Amino acid sequence: MYHGVLAVWKEAGMTSHDVVFRLRKLLGMKKVGHTGTLDPQVEGVLVICLGEGTKLVEYLMDGTKEYEGEITLGYSTETEDAHGAMVEQKAVGAPVSGDAIDQAMESMEGRIKQIPPYYSAVKVKGRRLYEYAREGIEVERPVRYVDIMSFKRITDPVFNEQQETQQWSFDVQCGKGTYVRTLAVDLGEKLGYPAHMSKLVRLATGGFNQNDAYTLEDIKNHVENKTIESIIHPIEAGVSEFKRLDLTDEMYRDVNHGKVLPEDYFGFPLKEKITLFYEDHLIAIYDKHPTKPSMIKPDKLFNHYRTIQ
Repeated sequence: MYHGVLAVWKEAGMTSHDVVFRLRKLLGMKKVGHTGTLDPQVEGVLVICLGEGTKLVEYLMDGTKEYEGEITLGYSTETEDAHGAMVEQKAVGAPVSGDAIDQAMESMEGRIKQIPPYYSAVKVKGRRLYEYAREGIEVERPVRYVDIMSFKRITDPVFNEQQETQQWSFDVQCGKGTYVRTLAVDLGEKLGYPAHMSKLVRLATGGFNQNDAYTLEDIKNHVENKTIESIIHPIEAGVSEFKRLDLTDEMYRDVNHGKVLPEDYFGFPLKEKITLFYEDHLIAIYDKHPTKPSMIKPDKLFNHYRTIQ
């Protein structure tokens, strides 16, 4: 069994579950999990956790993501992307200026409200929104707050006089739960037009980018050549965005046994999750105790590395 993190370049047409299924067969192991669904039609970086690395799934899902895509002004679709039926159209009679676009995009940076699209996996009253959408049932969708670190135009706007549309490419860095296609729709509203996200690629997630990622064909070749371990990142690589503390021998013994400890055990009051290392191995992630304000407890222990007693 392998333990660690594998960055996969998911090709368009595959679901995230398809990737996990293929990897289980290629690697001959069941303990494989992905760190956040990537829509079937979207290609890009999908971070996969293996063995003990699956304990990192929830943390990597919370990490910053970066996408590059394209927005089209002039009509909206039922899925908010290029794959849905048109639901509203308004001719773009004259080009919208780059300055106007940039100002509208900048106004959407920071912590913003989003209403998830109907064609999404968000649950309302025990059912997925896409199930209601397929049956033509309207329900009240929950308002969410998401973090947009950066939302920038990266190409000149292209005005299509014949189709009466306008398009440009963008780069966005965002937090957990962001629907990028909804960003496109909301941006269109700010500019006075129906809009949709016409292209999307995920460039980075959970601290891994496209330069770290391998296609399933690449991975198959590494398995056949017995070089697969060379492209699996150690578990430690998956917690690079967290605060780190290196343990003394005495601290290690306490942490290794999963003890509940005073909040200032490490010499300072613990206010957020911290990764604990011993001899450069990730031993545990500790956090505040949920019911004992003056104590801290292990959020995760990593058994694969707990070899020193």
